[in-house]
Amino acid sequence: MSDMFNTNDLIFKNWEKKSEEHQKRYRNFLNKAGKNKVLKQLPALHEEAFEKINCLHCANCCKNYSPRFKTTDIKRIAKVLKMKEGDFIETYLKLDEEGDYVVKSLPCPFLGADNFCSIYEDRPSDCRRFPYTDEDVILKRPRLTLKNASFCPIVYFVMEKLLEAE
Repeated sequence: MSDMFNTNDLIFKNWEKKSEEHQKRYRNFLNKAGKNKVLKQLPALHEEAFEKINCLHCANCCKNYSPRFKTTDIKRIAKVLKMKEGDFIETYLKLDEEGDYVVKSLPCPFLGADNFCSIYEDRPSDCRRFPYTDEDVILKRPRLTLKNASFCPIVYFVMEKLLEAE
């Protein structure tokens, strides 16, 4: 077991494989879950997950996916980097098929070899909110939740705990 986890919890043994196997169960749960019941559970589960999992040992999100860079993110980050917004976009971003700005290449150009983010204090709002395990996005966007559960051990942990409590 990787030192990514601050626990000897068996829940994490082969978590990637288990997450893949449980995708249908997660989908069914998300489709029928009682919104209020789930939302009441999320803050404690979110906190417990972050106590058990060290994101700096993983960084799968930064290595394999890009957040959306909204206009406010672009303005803020360009200013911090002392770049013109157009130069920031040209250097780091591209438009995806949905018309959102995302990073041109992976891993994220702001991710260091130590898995620290060089713009952490000014990171995009998508990064700040990720993995959405403390907000209603987990229910409102089930396809995103399923995708996130496949590569993020925090989402996997929260989904497993929600299933246990069912």
